[in-house]
Amino acid sequence: MRNPIKSIIAALLITSSSSAFAEASTSYPAMVWDDITHVLSAPTRWEKNEWQTAGWSSLAVLGTVAVIDKPVRDYMVKQDQNNQAWLQVEKFGREYAVGITGAFFVAGLVGDETSMHVAQDVVSASIISSAIIGVATKTVVGRSRPLQNKGTTDFAPFTDMNSSFFSGHTTQAFTLAAVISETYDETWIDVTAYGLATLAGVARTYHDKHFTSDVLAAAIVGTLVGKSVVAHNKDLRSNKLTVLPALSQGMVGVQVAGRF
Repeated sequence: MRNPIKSIIAALLITSSSSAFAEASTSYPAMVWDDITHVLSAPTRWEKNEWQTAGWSSLAVLGTVAVIDKPVRDYMVKQDQNNQAWLQVEKFGREYAVGITGAFFVAGLVGDETSMHVAQDVVSASIISSAIIGVATKTVVGRSRPLQNKGTTDFAPFTDMNSSFFSGHTTQAFTLAAVISETYDETWIDVTAYGLATLAGVARTYHDKHFTSDVLAAAIVGTLVGKSVVAHNKDLRSNKLTVLPALSQGMVGVQVAGRF
């Protein structure tokens, strides 16, 4: 059975020819690459206040490792691990995130341009936050998971089993929440999106898969990347791009027309 997230990505990557491409060709893959380079190079453009924010965020994560991780883990392992509510909210970091992204994509195909933008931005931001930053960090840090019972400070870089820092589920949940929140800018949407993302993160500690600091770091990364991608792509679209659904026999996708 085909992976649904791969289907969404494949559909987004399809572009149709148009006279608007006579002078220059801009596609969704080009937008994704532009997002990647923009986000990963961001520290070279940071001002003093942004470096301060990064510093305080790092201290918060380190403080959580030192003070909070152990007592929270000790509390969570005493709880009923078969609680269905926690099993369901955890899925907002994977299955439900894919489903929600797919729903926005379908809505975009039938004419809702904002929904298409959400689907595009979620996929792009997820590639950056989870597939690039997340995988690289897990590999380099090599922190053991709490269920391995090696303590909160066991690190073995480049070890397959040591992939606790940081939480992939939480990263995905907060990336999705940030994109939706930044796109619609409604209080009830903010509360709902970030509330569900937070519950997904707590569920990962509840099931002994991650420490609290793993979840906190993932929430920070997912939120910052999601916000950055939305802001950057709004600027791209307002100045350069028009994104439209593309439908033809045996094919669904998007058409990106550019003005340069």
